[in-house]
Amino acid sequence: MKRDKLLAVLNEDSLREHLIKHEYFDVQSINEWIKFKLEVDSLPGCRVRLIYIGGVLAGWCGIQPDDSGFEMAVVISQQFWGFGLSVFKTMIGWAKELGHKEIVCHLLDSRPEYRALKRISKTVHKTELLGRCFTTYCIELDKYAYIKL
Repeated sequence: MKRDKLLAVLNEDSLREHLIKHEYFDVQSINEWIKFKLEVDSLPGCRVRLIYIGGVLAGWCGIQPDDSGFEMAVVISQQFWGFGLSVFKTMIGWAKELGHKEIVCHLLDSRPEYRALKRISKTVHKTELLGRCFTTYCIELDKYAYIKL
């Protein structure tokens, strides 16, 4: 993996608008982040992967622990934002494969409410995490297959 490419994606200002505020990554902090995500990936029920689209590093995604269970995270470079739905569908497959009955998606309040996510969610509510407000979508995975996005 090319750390410089990952640094470039994770430090994109357009992407950072929709994430919890944090310092820009540097060589040391990206190595710590990678180590942490590898530890998360090794936990039962979790999976963290880099996303490549057309052979280009586009971002990362993961199913990771959350205060109430497990959450899905998708972080993609702006030039690939149109690919989010296919990543989401892949991750729903992972969540089912890992045995989850439900999973949450926390979207920062800088993002609009997504009607498609709302349609497939058992509940939608506001959550405060790390001092920021999120819209939290709780998706029941057994019902997902019957609802079109």
